[in-house]
Amino acid sequence: MADEASKVVIVESPAKAKSINRYLGGGYKVLASFGHVRDLPSKDGSVRPDDDFAMDWEEGEKAARPLSEIVKAVKAADVVFLATDPDREGEAIAWHVQEVLRQRKALGSKPVHRVMFHEITKTAVQKAIAAPRELDHNLIEAYLARRALDYLVGFTLSPVLWRKLPGSRSAGRVQSVALRLVCEREEEIEAFVAREYWSIEALLRCPGGEFTARLSHMDGKKLDKFAINNEADAQAAVIRLQGMAFAIGEVEKRQIHRNPPPPFITSTLQQEASRHLGLGAAQTMRLAQRLYEGVEIGGDTVGLITYMRTDSTNMAQEAVASARQMIEKVYGARYVPESPRLYRTTARNAQEAHEAIRPTDMTRRPESLQGYLDAEQLKLYDLVWKRAVASQMASALLNQVSVHIPGQEGAKVEAAALHATGTTVAFDGFQRLYNEGRDDAPGDEKDEERRLPPMNTGEKADASAITPHQHFTEPPPRYTEASLVKKMEELGIGRPSTYASILQVLQDRNYVKLERKRFIPEDRGRLVTAFLVKFFGPYVAYEFTADLETRLDDIAAGELAWKELLRRFWTAFASAVDGTKDLKISDVIDALDESLGSHFFPVHDGQDSADPRICPSCKTGRLGLKLGRFGPFIGCSNYPECRFTRPLAVGNGDDAAAVARLEGPRLLGQDPATGLPVAIHQGPYGPYVQLGEKPPAAPKTKGKKKKTKGEDGASASVDDAKPKRVSLPKGLAADAVTLEQGLALLALPREVCKHPTSGDVISAGIGRFGSYVKMKSTYRTLPPDEDVLTVGANRAVALIDEAMTKGGAGRRGAATGRELGANPQDGTTISVHSGRYGPYVKNGKIMATIPSSESADDISLERAMELIEAKAAKQPAGKKKAAAPKKTASKKAVPKKATAKTTKKAPTKKSK
Repeated sequence: MADEASKVVIVESPAKAKSINRYLGGGYKVLASFGHVRDLPSKDGSVRPDDDFAMDWEEGEKAARPLSEIVKAVKAADVVFLATDPDREGEAIAWHVQEVLRQRKALGSKPVHRVMFHEITKTAVQKAIAAPRELDHNLIEAYLARRALDYLVGFTLSPVLWRKLPGSRSAGRVQSVALRLVCEREEEIEAFVAREYWSIEALLRCPGGEFTARLSHMDGKKLDKFAINNEADAQAAVIRLQGMAFAIGEVEKRQIHRNPPPPFITSTLQQEASRHLGLGAAQTMRLAQRLYEGVEIGGDTVGLITYMRTDSTNMAQEAVASARQMIEKVYGARYVPESPRLYRTTARNAQEAHEAIRPTDMTRRPESLQGYLDAEQLKLYDLVWKRAVASQMASALLNQVSVHIPGQEGAKVEAAALHATGTTVAFDGFQRLYNEGRDDAPGDEKDEERRLPPMNTGEKADASAITPHQHFTEPPPRYTEASLVKKMEELGIGRPSTYASILQVLQDRNYVKLERKRFIPEDRGRLVTAFLVKFFGPYVAYEFTADLETRLDDIAAGELAWKELLRRFWTAFASAVDGTKDLKISDVIDALDESLGSHFFPVHDGQDSADPRICPSCKTGRLGLKLGRFGPFIGCSNYPECRFTRPLAVGNGDDAAAVARLEGPRLLGQDPATGLPVAIHQGPYGPYVQLGEKPPAAPKTKGKKKKTKGEDGASASVDDAKPKRVSLPKGLAADAVTLEQGLALLALPREVCKHPTSGDVISAGIGRFGSYVKMKSTYRTLPPDEDVLTVGANRAVALIDEAMTKGGAGRRGAATGRELGANPQDGTTISVHSGRYGPYVKNGKIMATIPSSESADDISLERAMELIEAKAAKQPAGKKKAAAPKKTASKKAVPKKATAKTTKKAPTKKSK
């Protein structure tokens, strides 16, 4: 038996270490690894299929300090306990820690034990330490397989996306399937056509009282939802019913049991926290982690809930017994079922923690934690406590009444029939404490009951009012975090520990946005999904992804070798990737244009005869998808003769849609200072605000241009009298600009502040490629969510300092060899590079410098084409550039005598 003082326990988090250290006492040293200590390097070759899927691991920078402390402690210890979380990820962290200790020769022959506890309480911790086990290599191999699969898909598929669909971020094995769910739901909404239908309700009075019934039968036929689909038919039905006499027909009564839902697993906790508390999945998991690791109560750190990453609905027997005792004490014996409720886990191979999410102490009621938890922690604990306790309460009993009410028309006894239902709660049972899927309400504020008055067959029912109601079918709702998690769980996609990160990654990559708690796919996300479905369909199929999860579960159960799974997957996947090598970007765009054409070019009501693809500029070209530096956009087929473009976006009220609808200038008002009109115009590069009107072109005259004197006395050419114009910043809709905003934009650039170090002026303005801040020759593009009109001094200084740090005192550089796209004339590649004298664009042998006023990071394919064409036009054929024509000096400009004195003979160039 080793000396107790030489036992080291390794956990993930310092909060967990603090709690466990108190429970174990002075004989143990508890250290935190701060999560994963190793990971696959973010570079190609970290997983090598040709080397039997060998994997390279590197220690994280943040792990250096905790690992040093762990190694030092283990070298002086006799026994090591790996007490990481009780799931597949926790097993992986324990394995990584052990491998690092072996590599650093800290273990020697010391025994290494794996211990797990599903709750951080003194009893659970001491019990786990007393019953250690070996590392579960099946779980570790399942982790290795999952990690290798995710890496191979990400690092193999993402470069294909970057090459074939510029502007795309990356693709993930599970994230891409979740994105497909969101995009396909949006397609369903767009394709949805509302359908009209009518219902007819009658307010009836019988001896027992008033109630409402709905028309269900007419002329002996049961009416379906769409039987009455227009106002004329509805009014005709009302007229017929008004002439009928009604009587109570069959009255059916029955009692139904409603059973409580099981205690939480990870997915249901995320769903209910979203519905009840409005919490996102990631936020829910952060709060649950804090409750699991423990809070200080009465001078002691107490874990309040069991481990929150689990597929299991089981509860420990002692927890069930405690809950039943507490229910009887607080609510009475009637609320305790005859026998404990047992719940069966629906997930195959539930491989996370072996117990549901529940309070560590069932008798610790939420109100007792006031002052120890913040508001959100307390709400989540309250939700967990109510769900766990309710799962062991008696069923609710509901009385349901169904009444058939025939209507007599002349001699026809049942010319029509009405139907009424009512539900009353006979015994609330678990609903006294908890209702699933709705805001919780205590006591008599639970389900709203619909009661029917007492009635008997044959009683007369007089109709005092018969009212038609118009309805329209509604499209399927967009996914919320709760419904998307539920759908993924139903399909078997992902695992509890991954749901929150999947949803966050989709938002971080700007593939989806969350508006009013519902996911809306961005156009970038829809393009990525369309590309993957078109060219990698099997790998984003729901069945394929779910089957892969099942195979990973087989590995965890010891039924499948992990490298065998990788071989099966990689052989087919590598072949699919190789098949895209000869795929041209034009082929990709054509396929996406066909797939998403109805989305980007919808036919609006009343415009059936108009082709939404007709170019609004040249009226002859066809609009279609194009590719630029930052991804796809919409352009005209008559390029370069017609340079009409607009952002890749559609939608009601969307900026781009508003631009597309802008047929002519929209007058905002007059400039108070000059009296000139201020209007919104549509240009080839988007909408802009303009001050004044462009004068008609002056007739061409021989000789010098006519000069005019301005008010300030300065000379100006008539041809140069162009009105001032400024492009609208992104996020500002063309049809929503006010006069005040227009004047503020025309006043740009504006001085923001002076740099606190150099004293140089920092200004903010809008260039051809977007909003920016500038100090001397240093530019920095403003992020999309920041307003050029309101950006403040602190933010402007920070952006300039960042630009100076990244790119020196000049412009921001561009990554060498970054492809912008293909030259539409010959298909050759156009790219942007960093050169000795600044950034430039290149097409074949033609290289054109990017002007200093423009950012290389923001250069588009269209702008690059303009620079390339301008350069090509200036460059003579052959060696004409070296043989520039001589310019004869004007006698009037250079006197002959002066010419003789100042002109030197050029030296003769020696031939080589």
